[in-house]
Amino acid sequence: MELVEIKGQKNLIKEFLMLPVRLYKDEKNWIRPLDNDIEAVFDPAKNKNFRRGEATRWILRDAQGRTIGRVAAFFDKKSKNKGNDQPTGGMGFFECINDQAAANILFDACKEWLKERGLEAMDGPINFGDRDRWWGLLVEGFTEPNYCMPYNFLYYKDLLENYGFKLYFKQYTYHRPVKNLPLGDKLEARADKIIADPDYQFRYIKKSKLDDAAHYFRTVYNAAWARHSGVKEMSELQAKSIMKQLKPVIDPKLIYFGFYKGEPVSFFLSLPELNQVFKHVNGKLNLIGKLKFLYYKYLGKNKKIFGLVFGVSPEHQGKGVDAAMIKSYTGLAWKASFPYEDIEMNWIGDFNPKMMRVCEQIGAKIIKTHITYRKLFDESIEYKRMPIID
Repeated sequence: MELVEIKGQKNLIKEFLMLPVRLYKDEKNWIRPLDNDIEAVFDPAKNKNFRRGEATRWILRDAQGRTIGRVAAFFDKKSKNKGNDQPTGGMGFFECINDQAAANILFDACKEWLKERGLEAMDGPINFGDRDRWWGLLVEGFTEPNYCMPYNFLYYKDLLENYGFKLYFKQYTYHRPVKNLPLGDKLEARADKIIADPDYQFRYIKKSKLDDAAHYFRTVYNAAWARHSGVKEMSELQAKSIMKQLKPVIDPKLIYFGFYKGEPVSFFLSLPELNQVFKHVNGKLNLIGKLKFLYYKYLGKNKKIFGLVFGVSPEHQGKGVDAAMIKSYTGLAWKASFPYEDIEMNWIGDFNPKMMRVCEQIGAKIIKTHITYRKLFDESIEYKRMPIID
């Protein structure tokens, strides 16, 4: 077998992109990711993580010259030590035939590359970027993947664990119907108490006010999430950039905020589930792909929402603000004219039992499970799982 590092060669990049197309050709639930989304991860002009980190990738060929595996390795100087006992890098975009020897060659390449740069562990399969994309290995719930979320063969679990990767945390994707699912008496009472308080208000933001939405989003996100291990604080520029990128696909009624005395204290950000449209473009958002996207988008056949992120400022947690947001939102979502029927919420780690309870209280059920693994290069060191958030 021959391991080949990709250093910008177009023919090798094409092999990297086309390997999963061949591997999953008989998998009815696999949806081909957009080539542009994958390549943006490895483009220093588009991925800000290159400012303080590095990334590389490889393909693996068999004796006949056929590509049978691929993988990437990367690290971020800012986050490699955050919440970690050992400097930790990442392994991702792994695809491989069902062959342990081939998988080991790919994993060894990542380990040695990271060790040369002073790293002592690697997480995987993860993204060279934020956790809302390409994060974790799918182990349960092999239904159609949501946009920029991983889908893989079940045998990948054995390939990773046989190499020595250990479970770092589980990631749960929750599902619930949008309409006519009551909160339950206890949650309903908490919601009513907050809604009756005139200091609280709940509303969505018009599409023309996305700069305001970016500010509100950043304020609550940094308060609710940036204190967590592995989650970086968001700048104002980043928040505006996110809203700008999402603008072509945003339904403003899916971005909802809670305010206390006029200041943002909670939000949920959802999108029409884009893979329900992108599955028709075969990974290509060229002119034909864009025309297909517009055609299927405006047919209005997408009945599914993807819950991207949810947050409540710490000082308002435990008061029922989350329930109040949801109950307030039913006034909009339960109307006959509201086009969506199902929502899948972006993964919640098993290290975050509070958020898991919130999902369970609103009637959501786990529909998919992914795993983030960790591999310590020195196996004599005590292994620790991701700590639970209090």
